[in-house]
Amino acid sequence: MDFAFDARTEELRARLLAFMDEHVYPAERVVDEQRERLSSPWENPPVVEELKVEARRQGLWNLFLPDAEYGAGLTNLQYAPLAEITGRSPQLAPTATNCAAPDTGNMEVLAQFGDERQKKQWLEPLLAGEIRSAFAMTEPDVASSDATNITTRIRREGDEYVITGRKWYISGAMHPDCRIFIVMGKTDPDGPDIRRQQSMVLVPRDTPGVTVKRAMRVFGYEDHYHGGHAEVVFDEARVPVSNLIGEEGGGFAIAQARLGPGRIHHCMRLIGMAERAIELMCRRAVSRDAFGKALAQQGVVQNWIADARVAVEQLRLLVLKTAWMMDTVGNRGAHTEIQAIKIATPRTVVGILDRAIQLYGAGGVSQDFPLAELYAGARTLMIADGPDEVHQRSLARREIKKYL
Repeated sequence: MDFAFDARTEELRARLLAFMDEHVYPAERVVDEQRERLSSPWENPPVVEELKVEARRQGLWNLFLPDAEYGAGLTNLQYAPLAEITGRSPQLAPTATNCAAPDTGNMEVLAQFGDERQKKQWLEPLLAGEIRSAFAMTEPDVASSDATNITTRIRREGDEYVITGRKWYISGAMHPDCRIFIVMGKTDPDGPDIRRQQSMVLVPRDTPGVTVKRAMRVFGYEDHYHGGHAEVVFDEARVPVSNLIGEEGGGFAIAQARLGPGRIHHCMRLIGMAERAIELMCRRAVSRDAFGKALAQQGVVQNWIADARVAVEQLRLLVLKTAWMMDTVGNRGAHTEIQAIKIATPRTVVGILDRAIQLYGAGGVSQDFPLAELYAGARTLMIADGPDEVHQRSLARREIKKYL
């Protein structure tokens, strides 16, 4: 088995690591100061726009998209170590390189399922970083862990679709540059196949009947960097039938195609978050004394750091194996591995961040260090893209089926 990265990956890693050191980490210290002077908390601070220009100049742009026509043309295995690096600063680096959710998943959907008009109108400006987007699937009034539960109605009237429903935690919707929603709803709510009732349509944000009602917080954070999360109401919003993505009844399949890469991208970045936590733990441990000796000499602290290193090395191998399988046998063939990393990675990284917070004491829960915000993001990923229990249920069924 060869664990070395190929030449292109190594070259991009070197450039991306330098970009992080020279531009991203220094920007972390100024972004909050700049945000306080903005007219809207959802606008990008000037330093973020500067990072985007520099990343694009250096060719560190759209690294996530395997389609060489639109993106960098990297495989999942090549992209994994790059996403890990950006995960060390998840608030800035993914946005700076145009590799931030939900835009990444939406671009993948448009690249794979959109027609030429849809690609021209929406995919191209997203690829250029000129606009942002949102993916409207989760609803507050049903258990959205089961996507067949969604109640948003997409009914056809002549040459138009009429959308009515209520969504929440719609990532990116608060950003002023958000121009387009990909909305999942039911075009055939009484159809015999519950996985063929749903469809996806493109709904411009300025469509009459679309109301972004409020920002939703995550553990008190508004997640400005990714355009926030919003409650959105669709009240008889009308769009042309040509705004349908793919075919009627294809929404569930498109959602699964979208979520597979999204899940592994999250796990890749989570490993970077864990690495940042370990670095912060070590720096704290060698710089603070308690009870007559350095924290680094305390046995419990040594155990936390050692356990974190072991866990991260295990997770990285599993994520890289999953990426390799997605490249070689496809997302369906790697279904078990995708679910395994989605269960294991957020859970483990939350534990590492929890120990890092404990080591920092009051500073760990403050805004002066990134740990609390990293924890909020990692903990959310035990719910987002399918809660752990859904993946455990599916994975267990697949294992048990071998013995029936």
